[in-house]
Amino acid sequence: MPEGSQEKTEQATPRRLQEARRKGQVAKSADLNGALLLLITALFALLFKDNIITRMQSYFYSYFNNFIKNPQPDYYLVQLLIDFTINIFAVLTPFFILMLLVALGVNIAQVGFMLAPEAIKPKFDKLNPINGLKNMFSGRAMFELVKSLLKITIVGWVVYAAIRGEMANLLAIFHLPPRALLNQVLTIALKVILWGAVVYLGIALLDLIYQRYAFQKQMRMSKQEVKEEYKQTEGDPQIKGWLRRRQRQLLTNLARKEVPQATVVVTNPTHYAVALKYEQPMEAPQVVAKGMDHMARQIREIAKEHQVPIIENVEVARFLYAHVEVGQAIPAEMFQAVAEILAMVYRMKNKGFK
Repeated sequence: MPEGSQEKTEQATPRRLQEARRKGQVAKSADLNGALLLLITALFALLFKDNIITRMQSYFYSYFNNFIKNPQPDYYLVQLLIDFTINIFAVLTPFFILMLLVALGVNIAQVGFMLAPEAIKPKFDKLNPINGLKNMFSGRAMFELVKSLLKITIVGWVVYAAIRGEMANLLAIFHLPPRALLNQVLTIALKVILWGAVVYLGIALLDLIYQRYAFQKQMRMSKQEVKEEYKQTEGDPQIKGWLRRRQRQLLTNLARKEVPQATVVVTNPTHYAVALKYEQPMEAPQVVAKGMDHMARQIREIAKEHQVPIIENVEVARFLYAHVEVGQAIPAEMFQAVAEILAMVYRMKNKGFK
């Protein structure tokens, strides 16, 4: 097989993309999940930090004030730790729920709802250390390493610049009362996180564009692969062509046999042709041959050759072609229309029409 035929020059077919999706292979950016999680969580914390500080302050004041005024046995410290954990969890529960919803939303937005059981099946070839080394030093792995280093450098520089811009406020916090100090520290920390998250989000969007480009390139197919897939899904084109030719041949043979015996041929006039036969003691006219385009032209030519009347009636021809199979009698709703056509044929014959 020529080498050029194996070049991946063709866009991936829907079937190939579907198979890749079933295996969990999709174009997505893991950085986008992390960036949006960080950004939305930081915004949420910045908006509700006053409420969080108030709840935590109330909790610490209540428990420690009670502990100082009323000395408790040693095991009370364990109970205090348990209560502290429960309260912290209650305060942070909205964050956990928000992070879960954001993670689900970002994944669905990138790849839609997807279940890929094959992606979680154990693959023993991954345990092969030689394959592991090959993957570790592959071109894609090196690219991911460079991208990670670049990402850390850019985000780190932005965070450093943000902290340096807040240095005066950081130095002033030592003169603030506890609540104001905590509020100021959280505000500065969240602002720094927000700056880092915004830059991280920009990097993630660029990564998403690259991941989609790389995935499309990875999914490309050679011309031979496209042909093989077409054979598997649609059948061999040569076989399908032979079947079509054989079908046309059978229809032509049937038309050559039945049309000369027909009473009339009803036409569209060019696209459809239906040959009808009616003689005693038949209860209703029958369709003995029908065809469209090339086959219709053959039916008309055979009818002319054997002097079978050809009547143009668009509605009747279309209806009979679409709803009545060869060998079937016409339906009752067509009796009147076909009777008028047959009456016209008989009048033509009585006048000596050949």
